[in-house]
Amino acid sequence: MEKFKAFLKRKNIVISAKRYGIDALSAMAQGLFASLLMGTILSTLGEQAGIELLVLIGGYAKAATGPAMAIAIGYALQAPPLVLFSLAAVGTAANASEIAGAGGPLAVLIVTIFAAEFGKAVSKETKIDILVTPFVTIFVGVGLALWWGPGIGFVAGGVGNAIMWATELQPFLMGILVSVIVGIALTLPISSAAICAALGLTGLAGGAALAGCCAQMVGFAVLSFRENRWGGLVAQGIGTSMLHMGNIVKNPRIWIPAILSSAITGPLATCVFRLEMNGAAVASGMGTCGLVGQIGVYTGWIADIAAGNKAGISAFDWAGLLLICFVLPAVFTWLFGELLRRIGWIRKNDLKLDL
Repeated sequence: MEKFKAFLKRKNIVISAKRYGIDALSAMAQGLFASLLMGTILSTLGEQAGIELLVLIGGYAKAATGPAMAIAIGYALQAPPLVLFSLAAVGTAANASEIAGAGGPLAVLIVTIFAAEFGKAVSKETKIDILVTPFVTIFVGVGLALWWGPGIGFVAGGVGNAIMWATELQPFLMGILVSVIVGIALTLPISSAAICAALGLTGLAGGAALAGCCAQMVGFAVLSFRENRWGGLVAQGIGTSMLHMGNIVKNPRIWIPAILSSAITGPLATCVFRLEMNGAAVASGMGTCGLVGQIGVYTGWIADIAAGNKAGISAFDWAGLLLICFVLPAVFTWLFGELLRRIGWIRKNDLKLDL
């Protein structure tokens, strides 16, 4: 056992929840953003502006989603070059719609972790490393994708469909639960975007998830404005509320205003404005980061119009998007924050960031 532990240490194979559940998942979200999300944005801009070149470029970016996710995960796992480059084939297979279906992102995460770790285990252990390492990485990864992919896709699709079905059936209760849980995930050092992508959260559930993420990002940006001013507003409002994790550890009560805000905007999104995310599922977990969530809702509107499911984009649609994503999170979080400041639960500089 000691020899095995020494071998794992020498190969930098760290079996832990942080390495796989935080580092790898967060990196996967970056891979998604750099491929599927950016491709969707470019394609949408091209379609609306009538620029075919942008549509073409966006299509290529979206086609690279699987490899981008796998390589990002491998990078987080500190895979050596030959392993890292071989993961492109693994990601392509694991994300293939005919293998894992809608559960592609989850399949990529699970399969790539195994492929990368097996590749790291054999890396530079033989004199023909140039052959052995890519062979093992690709064989294990693609083999597991073919073996496990359909099952992973079935489970992920089932969970995602159950959440969406429950949200349609009980929009008030599920609006609260989805909004609060996904919003909390966004601020934690895990990836809400990857979670939404893995479960394929769209429709009303996607709208509730978006509401929760916006409540965290816009909420913290407004709540901490007196401490962090304009730089903090931008860094959190279109960057990430994860910047406050250190402050939350010191004083968990600073999280209360944003969480309460998400518990309000979630059901408002599902019950009043019927805000749906019918664009890419990953956008449901992006909030206001680069305005990706809002662009996702817009692309969903366009797709629904093209499919004949929506007559057009109404003023009510725009009002709901602006209120849920920007106005209401700012107002509610500020009000709750002022109350907590008055009773001493939030103190001076509790929300200060080192920007």
